[in-house]
Order: sequence, then C-alpha cells, then structure tokens
Amino acid sequence: MTDQLQSTSTTEVTDPADAARPSPAPHTVDPTLPARLARRVRAAADAQTYDCVTPFTAGVIAQLPVSTVADVEQAYDAARAAQTGWAARSVPDRAKILLRYHDLILQHRDELLDLIQLESGKTRKNAFEEILDVAGICRHYARKAPDYLKPRKHLGAIPVLTQSTELHHPRGVIGIVGPWNYPLSMSITDALPALVAGNAVVVRPDEKASLTALRAIELLDQAGLPKGVLQVVLGPGQTVGEAVLDRADYVMYTGSTATGRKVAERAASRLVGASLELGGKNAMYVADDANLRIAAEGAVRSCFSSAGQLCISIERLILHERIADDFLKHFLGRVRKMSLGSDLAWGTDMGSLISQAQLERVTQHVEDARAKGATVLAGGHPRPELGPYFYEPTVLEGVTGGMDCRNGETFGPVVAVYRVSSDEEAIALANDTNYGLNGSVWSKDTRRGRRIAEQIRCGTVNVNEGYAAAWASNGSPMGGMGESGLGRRHGAEGILKYTESQNVAVQHGTPFKVPTGVPEKVWARSMATGMRVMKGFRLS
Repeated sequence: MTDQLQSTSTTEVTDPADAARPSPAPHTVDPTLPARLARRVRAAADAQTYDCVTPFTAGVIAQLPVSTVADVEQAYDAARAAQTGWAARSVPDRAKILLRYHDLILQHRDELLDLIQLESGKTRKNAFEEILDVAGICRHYARKAPDYLKPRKHLGAIPVLTQSTELHHPRGVIGIVGPWNYPLSMSITDALPALVAGNAVVVRPDEKASLTALRAIELLDQAGLPKGVLQVVLGPGQTVGEAVLDRADYVMYTGSTATGRKVAERAASRLVGASLELGGKNAMYVADDANLRIAAEGAVRSCFSSAGQLCISIERLILHERIADDFLKHFLGRVRKMSLGSDLAWGTDMGSLISQAQLERVTQHVEDARAKGATVLAGGHPRPELGPYFYEPTVLEGVTGGMDCRNGETFGPVVAVYRVSSDEEAIALANDTNYGLNGSVWSKDTRRGRRIAEQIRCGTVNVNEGYAAAWASNGSPMGGMGESGLGRRHGAEGILKYTESQNVAVQHGTPFKVPTGVPEKVWARSMATGMRVMKGFRLS
C-alpha cells in the first residue's frame, strides 16, 4: 500500500501573489530576517542562541537568542509599566489596532505561509488555515469587544432603590506559553483578546515556532500596538516558560495534559486563574445515513491535516456497521492517493511531523498496535526519502484496550477504525476516554446529528464537518472537558476570562437596614411579602 502514497517535488504556483514576490531558496529564510526579529526578544545583547530547525530537512534555518529568568523579570516590569496607559485607552481605540492587524496579516500572508511551513512542516493549505484563523479572531474581537466589555446594569437588591452595574477590569499582565503545532495561530490569537481587554502580555512562543511568532508580533507593532505592552521571551519551557507563568496575573497555556496539570497547580497555589487547552483523543462518527463520499473527504482532512498534529484532529473513526465497508472503500482510496512533500507551494496533501521525538511516538504507537494484532489498512511506515520526519497517513483496524494508541494521544497521522451497531453504541464509544476536546458526527439528518452531538462529552462537536466549523465559529466558546483542559477560547468567555468582574451597587434613599422605630419582626414580614411580590412579577 505504501507505494500508492505519492510524494511531491515542485508544484506550479497558483496564487499570483506567490509568483510576484521574490522567494528565498527552498527551505531557507531571508538571512536578514532573524537578526531583525531577534531585536524584538527580551534578551541580553550577549545572550546564548539556539538553532531554529526546519522539519523538512532537519537543517538550521536561523539562530535566535535565549532569554533568562532575569529577562522574564524585566519583561514583566516593562509590561506592568506600559499596561496602565494602555488600559486607560478606550476599548474601541484598542480594537482599531486589531482591524489594522487583520489587513496586515492578509497582506503579508505569503511570507507568513513560508515561515509557518518551514517551522511546522505542514502543507501550504494547512498553513493557510492559520492565516484565516488570525484574521477571523482579529475581526471578531475588534467588532465585538466593545459589547463584551461594556458595563451592564442588573436588577438590584431593592427594585428602583438599588442599582447594580457589572464592570470588567483588565487583570494586569497575562502570561502566555504557546505550542509548536500552530506557529502563527497559537503564538498570537490568545494575546489578541487579552490586549483588547486592556491587559499587557508576556508571551513565550515555543522554540519550534519562534520565527513565525516574532514576525507576527512585528506586524502587530506595525498595526500600532504601543511599545512595551507585548513582551516576548524565548527559551526552554522548564525555565523560561515556567517563569512566564509563575509571574502572570492570569495564565494561558496550550500543551500536553501532563504539563497542564502542573501549570494549573502552580497557578492555584498563587490563587491565579488559568485557561488550559490540553490533549485529546477525538472521535468522528459516521452514521448509517451519511453521505459516504462527502464523509470520506471530511475524514481525510480531519485525520491528516497538519500531519495529525492538530489538537482537535480525529484519531478515532467510529463507523456504523451498515456502511462501514462502503465508507472504507471511499476513505482508504483517498488516503492511499494522498501526496506527501515539502514544497513551499500549493498542491501537497500532507507534510512532515515536527521532530524525531514525534516520529518516534507515531512509529511506536503503530508498531505496538501491529504487534498486538491490529491490522494496518493504509500507510504504516516512515518515509525518510522525503525528509527525516515524514510518516505515511495511517489507518488501523482492530485496535484494542491493551494498545498504546487506544487511549493515548498519538498526535500524528494515525487513525483507528471502530465499528458499532447503533447511535447509542457510538456515543458510548466516543465518550469512552478521559479527554473531551473535539468530536464529529456525520448524518444527512441534521436533527439526528445534532441530537447525537449533544450527547458527546466534548467542548466542541461538529456535525457534517470534522473540526473547522466549530473552530472558525469565533463567537462561540472553544475548549476542552475532562483532561482536555479548563476555560475557553473565543466568544465572550475568550475575552472575559482576561478580566476581573466587579459589581458596583448604588443604594438610593433608605439604607439597607431595619428602619428606625420599626420592630424587626414587622420588617421581616414586610420583606418576606416583598420577596413573594418579586417572584410573582418574575423579578430576579
């Protein structure tokens, strides 16, 4: 089966903007770029450096400075000094910067696509998802932040006499530690609502995503973000990442569940809030009335986008037994025809894994399953002739509880097939995990699909789509249940979490006490009567 998987070398440029711009040599960056971007990092002039490596070749594409814990301290000092003036600006004024940033991201998309591909190893079409994500987040919070953050009046303790107003104040300085798998999206989209809410931010992008993050931040500066409000530090998670989170007024972390537990414990010890997007073992259910051709196309995208290195990627494919064989004909045919390659151009279906460690994890999961009796329906092998970390899109069947890939997150291009006889069995299997990040249901009957989706214990569930429908619905919350995390991105929750809510209650007329000369028992009886009246008028 492996010889049916295609590899690519060069493909024709389809975007006129690509053809018009000067391009660096394949798998390299403009040699002037790293030095320019390094100036945006909070680090000493004589700081040590680390190598930025492209997974396409394992070659060094740049060197960037390493920050220290002392640099993190300085970053927080500078951020706190800048935050007061930033918070004093109006929300609409802060939001204008996001609208300018929206345009700059789209204007510079081709350069950003190159950087995303070089740092993550993903295809151009998968990299473009990050462009759309950042632009969408910019537009949403620029337009909606004034409404999300505006003062809201509530019914007071005593109608008319008491006025209660809910306010939202910025928390101060937000600490963000981002992952490597989405170098653009995950380096900046968590910061945008935090900034619009009036906070300053200290961000530590992953070392495998630093070039993209720094270019994105440079564009945010160009959009008009005041100096000092967004600080950047680089370095290992065990030192620099921890220092960022340990000094924050609120913590935003994306990564593994194991590390997320430690982050939550450290934040809790300081009585500081945290939002965590962690691991997943996401399931897709194809019901017996689904359009099999469309579902198969959706499954390919859902399982193998970014080589499966997507937190909301599908790793469990649950098929109704009535359509399982027919679906697999559609699905496996498409999987075996997928093209693999490292072109900085459009037209390739899947790229590389990020590193040797990720390749070893994927290989171990597949070989463990194979040794314990699972059947490899497609793929199942590394492709070193394409690049050091390439692995074929792989489909397994017969995965059981004793196999590592049954419950453990693979985070690679591997999906296991399961067969069920009913919707109820599919729901039970989808929920048979400690994770709860993303799910997918496919049915021609959208009412049936919605009914099934509502019973799957996940933060997001898509009907007739694998992940993009929920991910791109920026007005709705996105996050995990169970071991998939705490808190939510997007929507009102995605910005209000970066604020402290305050209730300012103004009492008019008689203070809230027993009036002089009125027996307490009489006062209590009148108050009880008032409570009944409020209930009758549906006042709360």
